[in-house]
Amino acid sequence: MVSIKAENLSKAYQLGEFGTGTISRDLERWFSRVRGKEDPFLKIGETNDRTIKGKSNIVWSLKDIDFEISQGDAVGIIGRNGAGKSTLLKVLSRVTSPTTGFIKVKGRIASLLEVGTGFHPELTGRENIFLNGAILGMRKREIASKFDEIVDFAGVERYIDTPVKRYSSGMYVRLAFAVAAHLDSEILVVDEVLAVGDADFQQKCLGKMGEVSKGEGRTILFVSHNMNSISTLCRTAILLSNGKVQGMGTSDAIISQYLSSELAINFLWQGNIRNSFFTLTQMALVNGSLKPIETGTVKNNDRAGIMLDFELTELNKSLCVGIAVFSSSEDLLFWSYQTDMPQENWVEFETGKNKLVIWLPERVLNEGEYTVKAMVSLHFISWLIDPVPTAAAIRFSIRGGLSDSIIWNDKRPGILAPVLNYQKING
Repeated sequence: MVSIKAENLSKAYQLGEFGTGTISRDLERWFSRVRGKEDPFLKIGETNDRTIKGKSNIVWSLKDIDFEISQGDAVGIIGRNGAGKSTLLKVLSRVTSPTTGFIKVKGRIASLLEVGTGFHPELTGRENIFLNGAILGMRKREIASKFDEIVDFAGVERYIDTPVKRYSSGMYVRLAFAVAAHLDSEILVVDEVLAVGDADFQQKCLGKMGEVSKGEGRTILFVSHNMNSISTLCRTAILLSNGKVQGMGTSDAIISQYLSSELAINFLWQGNIRNSFFTLTQMALVNGSLKPIETGTVKNNDRAGIMLDFELTELNKSLCVGIAVFSSSEDLLFWSYQTDMPQENWVEFETGKNKLVIWLPERVLNEGEYTVKAMVSLHFISWLIDPVPTAAAIRFSIRGGLSDSIIWNDKRPGILAPVLNYQKING
């Protein structure tokens, strides 16, 4: 059974001042809408591409969206910032109406789009629970039967009779999610507001969404930048880019497609990142002979490293240079500085040009895709190159045999595939 269906769904926003600039054109627009025809001035609108300077003051946040979602499906919606994810959820939740096209929804929708969605700040937590239930069309006794479960899940029992305007953002999200997840609705729509909560609560929410999807047959739409969460919860995913659907399929396939387009990175990075006395000019994936690995592919037991080329205009004893390694799901696996070694083995830099090779651990990483980012800091003082937003990054793959083992020669379960030492103890 189809739970949600979108056909030619589009949403346009006007930037800057409203109106076309002339009274005659404003009247033409108004008469078109009265007669139920398309706004003639929307045709000049542009897609929502933030990387270029637009020429029109009308932007299509969504453009010609088509998809069907079956009842009980958990669907992840992914894409970079500005792709149209939140706008799509708002249209689905009927917070805003589409400009063109239509959407059919079978069942009641409980949505959590931003902190405090559907809450009245002057009402207490208790009153807001009943208000949200009433909005969904539930009777008071139905809401009351879920009340204790909601409060217990949110962990706000002590503050349940306090106006929610005095809640922290974390408390807001805890209660709002508990209300949306426990009150009777056929469709649960959740934006990435869960990032406000702590790690334990995020895992608790993911568990609850999995429970209501698989156990109760409710449809879930979930927006997140955490690919691991999408992969864990959702069987299906939709990739948006500049307001258009770029792909829809299994979550693993769509995540791979997204990461391949988002991380258009290969074995070599060249640039010029200057900060204070430090300038990074190159990163490269190299083999044991310090030659570039142009395929960007190595085996689990290959000798491979990351070579950094940089320049120093002065020396500083607090300088730390290293790398951060991320999985294909954008989870940080580990980072390492040259100062991690015993002090007698520290690498000493010099003014002018420097080359540093950081050898990747052998027989540790599993088959898959990895991103390596440069990180440079003055120890416990300041970042010179922060590994999270930095543009200095390369990508490589682990493929083929994982070790010298004659049994395991392909991908193992899990993120890592270390080869450990085993010793039999007699007696």
